[in-house]
Amino acid sequence: MRIPFIGRRKPLLNLNDPKWGQGSNDGKQDDKQDDRKDNKPDNKPSENGPPELDQLWRDFNQALARLLGKDSQRQGGGSPNESGTVFIGVGLIAGLLVLLWLSSGFFSVVQGQTAVVTTFGKYSYKTLPGFNWRWPYPIQAHEVVNMQQVRTVEVGYRGGIKNKQLKESLMLTDDENIIDIQFAVQYTLKDAVNWLYKNKDQEAMISQVAETSIREIVGRSKMDFVLKEGRASIGADVKVLMQQVLDRYDAGVQIANVTLQAVQPPEQVQEAFDDAVKAEQDKERLRNEGQAYANDVIPKAEGEVSRVLQDAEAYRSRVVANAEGNASRFKQVVNEYQKAPAVTRDRMYLETMQQIFSSTTKMMIDSKSSGNMIYLPIDKMLPQSEGGQAKPTTGTGESVPSIEVRGSRDSRNHDVRERESR
Repeated sequence: MRIPFIGRRKPLLNLNDPKWGQGSNDGKQDDKQDDRKDNKPDNKPSENGPPELDQLWRDFNQALARLLGKDSQRQGGGSPNESGTVFIGVGLIAGLLVLLWLSSGFFSVVQGQTAVVTTFGKYSYKTLPGFNWRWPYPIQAHEVVNMQQVRTVEVGYRGGIKNKQLKESLMLTDDENIIDIQFAVQYTLKDAVNWLYKNKDQEAMISQVAETSIREIVGRSKMDFVLKEGRASIGADVKVLMQQVLDRYDAGVQIANVTLQAVQPPEQVQEAFDDAVKAEQDKERLRNEGQAYANDVIPKAEGEVSRVLQDAEAYRSRVVANAEGNASRFKQVVNEYQKAPAVTRDRMYLETMQQIFSSTTKMMIDSKSSGNMIYLPIDKMLPQSEGGQAKPTTGTGESVPSIEVRGSRDSRNHDVRERESR
């Protein structure tokens, strides 16, 4: 129990007193004021400068102890376990910070990509797609590279063919003509390490390699070849040459395709070249038409020649065969004539007259009459008489009577004997 002070009461301090608020000089204060001073840190700067580091460290330890649920100071001084508690708290905080620092080294890589890990700026290894870990910054760092992305470099234009870059597109051919070419190069990555660290400003490097390669290919070609049939072959040659150069540079690039967007002469002579191209197209069209006409006429002529030759061969064969047949027949007739001359002569006479009369117009005249001639169109009468539909008529339209010619057997025999005597 505190004994109250008995004696002369100390006068109250004035507000104008310079020592007001700093406590009394005799150090006699009540318990509440002592407890209030013990619990509140004195962070006020001294009259000579800022607070000392020891005081700041004590304030920090007191705040840490309060966080842990314990008082850092008691009246009259601290307990022996207070310093251990402070060190435990500091260790927990430090461990938490270390865990947070280590967890910052986790990263993920999606399919089709790879990550390149460096240790203090030097390449260490590459990671596969998935969840990976590395030492956190500043020990290690990583960079993700997309290996499947198709990248494009435009040479001679930017964004569109109309936006030309004449310094890149104008080239000189082997026949000393200027030509304007715009093309695009598509490529993928095959080595992430070489792509990141072997070359600087990779896209500019690929653009320069593409421009150099196509200038070499075009410089070895004629202008007509570049403008017409050589477009596909030029793209393939540029692709091969670019791949060779990039492999020597260790660029880590795989050229996928080289596409010629536009191949044309300079704008100043575009109209003249258009006229020349049109004339060339007309020439080609006329040549194709002539070739088509020749393809149509020549087979027909060849077929006609073959037909005529075959007809001539058939005619020759027929004539030869007829001649041979006639000769054989004549030999047979001679043999028969030698056996029976009279009969053979009569037969030959009758066959000859039959052959003559079958192809000539025949008239019959009655010499015993009064001399009037009667026209008998026998060649027309025979078909009509065979059909039974008409009768023979004279030239005046009258019907012609049938005439029966009768002769005596003696007269016929006389005629035969007369022919035989001849």
